[in-house]
Amino acid sequence: MAGAAGGCVLDINGEEKTRRMEIMELCDIVRETSYAIHRYMRGGHLEKVYENALRNRLTKPGIGVRQQYPLSVVDEDGSLLGEFQADLFVDNRLIVELKACKASSDEHVAQLLGYLRASRVEHGLLINVGARALQIKKFILTVE
Repeated sequence: MAGAAGGCVLDINGEEKTRRMEIMELCDIVRETSYAIHRYMRGGHLEKVYENALRNRLTKPGIGVRQQYPLSVVDEDGSLLGEFQADLFVDNRLIVELKACKASSDEHVAQLLGYLRASRVEHGLLINVGARALQIKKFILTVE
């Protein structure tokens, strides 16, 4: 009996490891795609243009991308408090917040963390395409 329980624990850990590897691979694809867009387009465009470009390039290989996707903000008891619009919601598990400014700020980080916390989505990327060098920050927020 103890051996069977141990096997279940290994299976759960294996599934968790697989899920983590999948989300990291997805983040790598978004990063690489963002870099290619930034290299091609450079700075100077509105945020919406980069958002459209990222959606366009990610959907070509079949990745699910929803633009300006409404995500619910819920209270700790699950009550609906409102909604916000994620710039991109990738594969139903990654929030991408795009900025087109000289430098990302603490307010941008707070915005993404608030989105993650409120929507209970665990992974997010803050991408600034307006800087001379592309800026990408990954955030993981585990909701207890």
